[in-house]
Amino acid sequence: AAMRHLPYFCRGEVMKGFGRGSKELGIPTDERANFSEQVVESFPSSISTGTYYGWACVGNGDVHKMVLIIGCNPFYKNIKKSVVRILPYFKDNFYGEILSIVVIGYIRPEKNFSSLEALISAIQEDTVEAKRQLDLPEHLKLKEDNFFHLPEGKTINH
Repeated sequence: AAMRHLPYFCRGEVMKGFGRGSKELGIPTDERANFSEQVVESFPSSISTGTYYGWACVGNGDVHKMVLIIGCNPFYKNIKKSVVRILPYFKDNFYGEILSIVVIGYIRPEKNFSSLEALISAIQEDTVEAKRQLDLPEHLKLKEDNFFHLPEGKTINH
């Protein structure tokens, strides 16, 4: 059911992340971006929590492979939250930029991990799987989609 609305095209402003766990997880904070709640709430309801792969582009920049994590955070009354990890990670801080993504496929459901090691190894496996899937010809062609080419100076209405 998670696949029914895929590929899913979405664009929105990058918000500050949770800043949580970056050092422990070995993921630089700059590699992660969060959409605002409005953007996440507009996802089709069939896009359930879990880990997905696809393409991402910041502003009018290059299109990169990404892992999208949609999770519910009990601290935020279980509002769905998103974290986009861009591979390879960006050195620039891109808060406030417009992030365009296309969600192509589903990797696994959200789950709780018994240890930090298990979580880190799952993140590494997700990354390998995302890269493998995105190298397939049918997924590579979405990298060239016109969706990623914003007309100069065009702003997005939220």
